[in-house]
Amino acid sequence: MVKSAHSRLFFFFLSILALSVAQQDFLLHYCENNNGNYTSNSAFATNLNNVLSTISSNTVIDYGFYNESVGQEPDMVNAIALCRGDASVDVCRSCLQNATQKILEVCPNQKEAVGWYDNCMLRYSNKSIFGIVNTQRTFYMWNNNNVTENLSQALQDLLGKLRNTAAFGDSHRKFSTGDITSEFQRMYALVQCTPDLDWQECIDCLDDTFRRIPNCCINRMGGRVLNPSCNFRFEVNDRFFNTTPDSPSATLPAPPTGNDNTARTVIIIVVPIVSVVILAICIFFFLRLRKRKTKPKETIETVDDISRAESLQFDFNTIRIATDDFSNANKLGQGGFGAVYKGRLSNGQEIAVKRLSKDSGQGDLEFKNEVLLVAKLQHRNLVRLSGFSLERNERLLIYEFVPNRSLDHFIFDPTRRAQLDWEKRYKIIGGVARGMLYLHEDSRLRIIHRDLKTSNILLDAEMNPKIADFGMAKLFELDETQANTNRIVGTYGYMAPEYAMHGQFSVKSDVFSFGVLVLEIVSGQRNNCFRSGENVGDLLTVAWKNWREGTTGNLIDPILNNGSRTEMIRCIHIGLLCVQENVVNRPTMASIVLMLNSFSLTLPVPSEPAFFMHSAILEETSTSVGYNTQVTESDHSKSETLPLSANSEDSAELHPR
Repeated sequence: MVKSAHSRLFFFFLSILALSVAQQDFLLHYCENNNGNYTSNSAFATNLNNVLSTISSNTVIDYGFYNESVGQEPDMVNAIALCRGDASVDVCRSCLQNATQKILEVCPNQKEAVGWYDNCMLRYSNKSIFGIVNTQRTFYMWNNNNVTENLSQALQDLLGKLRNTAAFGDSHRKFSTGDITSEFQRMYALVQCTPDLDWQECIDCLDDTFRRIPNCCINRMGGRVLNPSCNFRFEVNDRFFNTTPDSPSATLPAPPTGNDNTARTVIIIVVPIVSVVILAICIFFFLRLRKRKTKPKETIETVDDISRAESLQFDFNTIRIATDDFSNANKLGQGGFGAVYKGRLSNGQEIAVKRLSKDSGQGDLEFKNEVLLVAKLQHRNLVRLSGFSLERNERLLIYEFVPNRSLDHFIFDPTRRAQLDWEKRYKIIGGVARGMLYLHEDSRLRIIHRDLKTSNILLDAEMNPKIADFGMAKLFELDETQANTNRIVGTYGYMAPEYAMHGQFSVKSDVFSFGVLVLEIVSGQRNNCFRSGENVGDLLTVAWKNWREGTTGNLIDPILNNGSRTEMIRCIHIGLLCVQENVVNRPTMASIVLMLNSFSLTLPVPSEPAFFMHSAILEETSTSVGYNTQVTESDHSKSETLPLSANSEDSAELHPR
């Protein structure tokens, strides 16, 4: 028994050494042959090598998840790296280092590939893959041994519980493990989604994988189903996962008593080798840390971030040609910070170009914010930043082109509003909520938008919403909850009271703006001028009055005849919850998304909204505000909303920065 224990110890150390020098084969991998190939000296190859190098650099994986886009279409590379939720940071990084090398070996020259190890997954594609459920490529694995009892119901109960925990759990790790006892057998299971999916997409993906159980592993001692967006695994009487993310993968046996030649031999061989390996690792991290400390903090936060985005940089002449030298015919809008033009690249891709004006007092801040923040964001309900240009004193931001205009050009127009039936409006509300949830909780950053309103919601060809204009956005540390500012930016009527009056902003400030937005969408009227017959008032006052008197239906847009009245009333209820004066009483975006999707959930009773801006918000256009000891009007910092969509004869709505 002692010899056997020492043999296991010896081979345990040898396996550690082998993992440090050997490159393991993937558990499973898939190369997409229908998506085209690339050559070794192509722009796609360069972009792919750049993103794989970043993933393997050991510096980007903190939460076990990383997503990034590098390059410009059609050579853009989108990549996702995901570690198993119970893997330690070191195991995660080591696994992904292997994956970034192995993927190029097993899928040479393919533009789309995915590979799985037991502890991580690596995926890349020239197509958009973020926030998109992919269950088309699904793989099965199973234990060859059968169970003697029927454990299908127990497995179904366990997986259902874990699915909900993963979908609504930690936004950085949509991952859950657990166990259940049935028929004197103990079953262990693990489920996981890529964190770029929202809660509903995660549930849908896992439900699809659960439906594959009869095809692979019914009545088996274990099995797993994997696809690029989610996976699960179960085992009977075998706890295959760690109880905590950083728990050790093995416990060393206690040293034997007495003299044993084998033990001494093992120690003599292993200890020097392990010592050398540990010393080499310590030297590596010491040199890496010292190199980091030599960089100025400002460089890390600004220049270094810009350098990461160099692959997104466009040549100025390319954009000049795409916009026909910024001709008036291609002009989409004009604002205080510059103009927006429609353009078409040589490959046929349509773009929207924001050309920041040279004399803008805050153009540099606007430019830095949008490049450094928006370039890192990937969600189907956010306008995607395709690139930027910084030449000849020109500052250009290049966005995806959204064919329809902003929401305000539909919802407040007497004719166009008919194009938005209740089904479309409800879809817009849900899409904006998911986009804001991503900004607040699910992205690699925590971002407060600070200027959420109808003119900053763009609509694509299918009327899906895309949140735009991040020039006023604020980046929060992950453990920050609120901050103060002495420069108030935003739009009257959408600003939360604690922000407008005291300069305090948080995720709940965005929730207030979202509540106003919801009430506008349901009513079809602006927040500063609600008309009902001959009566005129601000929307929040009218909404609260009707709620209190039980006449909430008076707020609903009269053209919404065929929609669900219950959904409309519920949205008004949610909107009033969002605009409550007490910050604590407002729901989070995660709760709002759940309220919109689960009608079995009972909503709390709202309290009275804040009505502190009565005298200020009755003007037809918004004016900018400066913060001192009270809200005051300023006469020199007006700007306009810049649409990133189709041409229109309408002028943009004035709002402050």
